[in-house]
Amino acid sequence: MTNERRATNVVSSLLDHALNQGILADYVLMDSWFTQAPLIQVITEKGLDVIGMVKPLKQRYQYEGKQLMLQELYQKAKPTMSKKDIIGAIHVQLGNGIPVKILFIRNRNKRSEWLAILSTDTTLDAEEIIRIYGMRWDIEVFFKCNKSLLNLRKEFQCRSYDALISHTTIVFTRYILIAWQMRKEADPKTFANLFYELGEDIQDIDFVTALQSLIDLFQILAKDEVVFSMDVFKSQMTKWLAALPSYFKRCLDISGCES
Repeated sequence: MTNERRATNVVSSLLDHALNQGILADYVLMDSWFTQAPLIQVITEKGLDVIGMVKPLKQRYQYEGKQLMLQELYQKAKPTMSKKDIIGAIHVQLGNGIPVKILFIRNRNKRSEWLAILSTDTTLDAEEIIRIYGMRWDIEVFFKCNKSLLNLRKEFQCRSYDALISHTTIVFTRYILIAWQMRKEADPKTFANLFYELGEDIQDIDFVTALQSLIDLFQILAKDEVVFSMDVFKSQMTKWLAALPSYFKRCLDISGCES
């Protein structure tokens, strides 16, 4: 049995076990070692989609009646309107007829090179494919941290299955606590509440709208033939300023005019 076939059988068995346990999933994320046509077919037959990195090997793809290699597809990929790191995308078929979308992105470690990501869900746009595939790196960091820093497999060794499960649970709990602390203190995404608090002061009004409301106010006074004394002017200005969002008051430094 070849290594490729052995890997296909192992992955298929693991997926069956996970699905039988009630685990729900939409996508299976893989690195380039696993993203091969036979395994992709096995996974799609289970009702799951595949997103994985692809290497420029001898594998050929069907495109407009021709059998092309990945390098040739790169030359024919249509540029996207997305971010500059996304070079292009192309819709092709694997040798077994499965339709896929291949996305070409710039290699950040070596800008002159490109990387290819394959998705069997051809309805996804380029940025969504990258976002979903990026979840793989969180998992890689998780295992690297547990093995290298939190002493998984090294801190405790025994032959008791229950003890091994307990040790693994303790190590994973450490990681959860560290990740939670980092999220609270270092992750910019936790600034969201601050954004919403500041946003409460900003109503759906821009400077042009605010200025137009002032002009409308004086037009109404002129139409009613109101005599413009200084007291009337101050009174109307005070009302107008009071109606402005706090954001404008701070920008214009007019908070003192309200008193």
